[in-house]
Amino acid sequence: MADDQHKSKRRKTKGDGPVVRIGDKTISLSAYLQPAQPPKKEPTEPKPEQEQPAVEEQAGALKERAREEGPPRQDKRKAARHSRVHPDTPFLKSRRTLPIWDYQDEIRSSLRRDNDVLLIVGETGSGKSTQTPQFLCSEPWCRRKKVRAPSGEVAVGGVIAVTQPRRVAATTLASRVAQEMGTPLGSSREGSVGYSVRFDHNIPKGTKIKFLTEGMLLQELLRDPHLRQYSAVIVDEIHERSVDVDLIAGFLKQILSGDKAGRGGVPLKIVVMSATADVEKIQGFFKPEPPSHSDLDPDSEAAATATPATATATATAEVQFLRIKGRQYPVEIQHTDKPVPDIQEALLKQIFKIHLQEPLPGDILAFLTGQEEIETAQRLIEEYSATLAAGVPKLAVYPLFGQLSMQAQQDAFRPAKNKFTRKVVLATNIAETSVTVPGVRYVVDCGKAKVKQYRSRLGLESLLAKAISKSSAIQRSGRAGREGPGKCYRLYTAQTYDGLRDADLPEILRNDVLGAVLTMKARGIDDVLSFPLLDAPDLESVEKALVQLHFLGALGPDGAITESVGRRLALLPVPAPYGRVLLAAAEPEFDCLPEAVDVIACLTAGENIFLQLRSEDEAAEEVEALRRELYRREGDLLTYLTTAQQCFAIRSAADRAEWCRRRRVSARTMRQALSIRKQLRGLCLKEKLLPALPPDDDDDDDDDSKEEKSSFRPLSPERAAALLRCFLRGFAARCALLAPDASYVTIQGGAGGGGGKHLVAIHPSSVLHGQPKREAIMFLEHVFTQKNYAKKVSAVQADWIVEAMAAGGGG
Repeated sequence: MADDQHKSKRRKTKGDGPVVRIGDKTISLSAYLQPAQPPKKEPTEPKPEQEQPAVEEQAGALKERAREEGPPRQDKRKAARHSRVHPDTPFLKSRRTLPIWDYQDEIRSSLRRDNDVLLIVGETGSGKSTQTPQFLCSEPWCRRKKVRAPSGEVAVGGVIAVTQPRRVAATTLASRVAQEMGTPLGSSREGSVGYSVRFDHNIPKGTKIKFLTEGMLLQELLRDPHLRQYSAVIVDEIHERSVDVDLIAGFLKQILSGDKAGRGGVPLKIVVMSATADVEKIQGFFKPEPPSHSDLDPDSEAAATATPATATATATAEVQFLRIKGRQYPVEIQHTDKPVPDIQEALLKQIFKIHLQEPLPGDILAFLTGQEEIETAQRLIEEYSATLAAGVPKLAVYPLFGQLSMQAQQDAFRPAKNKFTRKVVLATNIAETSVTVPGVRYVVDCGKAKVKQYRSRLGLESLLAKAISKSSAIQRSGRAGREGPGKCYRLYTAQTYDGLRDADLPEILRNDVLGAVLTMKARGIDDVLSFPLLDAPDLESVEKALVQLHFLGALGPDGAITESVGRRLALLPVPAPYGRVLLAAAEPEFDCLPEAVDVIACLTAGENIFLQLRSEDEAAEEVEALRRELYRREGDLLTYLTTAQQCFAIRSAADRAEWCRRRRVSARTMRQALSIRKQLRGLCLKEKLLPALPPDDDDDDDDDSKEEKSSFRPLSPERAAALLRCFLRGFAARCALLAPDASYVTIQGGAGGGGGKHLVAIHPSSVLHGQPKREAIMFLEHVFTQKNYAKKVSAVQADWIVEAMAAGGGG
């Protein structure tokens, strides 16, 4: 077939060697098409050695002339392959300017033959996240194959998985790569690129590259331990060292060192990518280990042929390593002269100063700690922009944080819609390395980020704003120099920077490892302490996780995972305590699963559904009066449920947004909660927790033809009590009892709750703050400021806690 295609070209081959015909002239190309081959016997004598330069000069001229008319056969084949690998889309020109473009041959060759692991280190902006999967998806080893496995004939490979630490990165990169490959997401049911993140999936038919969060790949590992769907797994941003990516690295190492029988002998290629990684540590972790003679069957062929030489060769094999130079322009860094008392105020002033003093073009990227801070800053900047004089450019503000919808995420990466406008992107630390925001020349760095911290003494986990590391500060400043010279304004002193730690502590050393231990148990890892990890957590954290899982009913008395609870918890895309709530709510005793889904949708949609009220807001009293209609005396969880049910009952999206505006409820968070509710309901139906979808669940969430989906009915006290009892099945360890001095004291020890009593106070954001004290409270979160505060608080009865404790471990 290839020969037939070549016959249609103007170049024709003859028996005397490859030629190209230009007009009425025929030019031989044998002088440079096969220069390395020994000369064939020809009628003419070979050229003397001293004439070789002239021949090379002539060959060069022939190359140039042949290029004008068309490439020779080998070059045309290469061009055809290049066309298949890199389709001629409008993005091809910009792709060729990326630093990684010149390394594509090295990337492909590094994974050919018996090389299964490649480590790529390249700065954000080098193009590694978008281009590497495109370079590899057309390789011969990346084709779907029918093979024989112990379970019978199976299909293996055909897809490349690319993991990302955050959903924003996964969806944004998938959208970009899909456009580059000429199959934009949403344009057709077929395509080359898809993505899978929690509560959001878009996998077109024919997908070759699949972006997914690390948690979603762990979910797939539970269903298919051999990852038969994939030819390769690309682990991106491994330097962020989340718990999930450490688990993925461990499972991939097990697949590498396994016998590959589950994949029919087809190896899984692994690419590990990072902006700033400990190269030696990662190479050492994935370095193949030689099988010892004691591990081999004495009667097997492998044992018969094993020699010290082959063992040494295997032992000395190194993981392939490639360093990509980034595209970095000079960045001027400015620190403050003295510590900043109010970071939010200083950040806004710096943004306004940049806008008035620095020329266009040049967008601003500002790093803040969380969603609430971003939404507050967005409102203040938009109010400021409205007051600017006619001759001053306007400011277009775009948020960028993890809980945003995909459409809202994409807006942050597009140029400002109006001319004579400067774009301001307000982001959390997701913009450090996972994604590159185009057009940025100015960065404002607050110097802090919210990180999870597990306090083993209390047995509780909190989300705290803490100082970033030097590595993060360098990554943030680098955002300003991707497209041209830029400036970075750090809202902290040079002395503060010098005192920062060099790198962030891996999550697995500072976080609760309950989810990690559950995943290992679900994958059949009985001895979790022997599981291969880049960094092992301390023994106390593992022991507390095992005790907590036993309380949830996920582990039996023998430490094995339970089928009725543990395995189902591992398959649910929510934290294990929330999963336990869903399982309890589906039991006939409680029968309140739709209500539990609504509450969990609100809890996982964002930081808080209620926006903070300003004292100077003229409508504050009116807003507070409307909010009081939503408040429930039982506490925050029932208040969330009432808010969700009233909001979701409104059919029109515009009316729903107005309803949220009047009550200062985050419309963005409620939209996300509505999407999560739909996904969770579908999942519960699939897992047979729900017999059928509730009547108000349909695909047309924004139909204006009706005012309401369903009428709102407040939850009865009996059903409210049932819902809270369900939440206690997951959070009984996070309860506090009323002490004689009217303070709340956490319950002792049980279920990994820590070793002793601790005082907690109800946070001012709770509807129970300032209300008459109850005999006991349950809280889902807590923060440490001046005192130990409990957040998302509900009033419970002491005997409900006893009931939940007694039910623990019975799964």
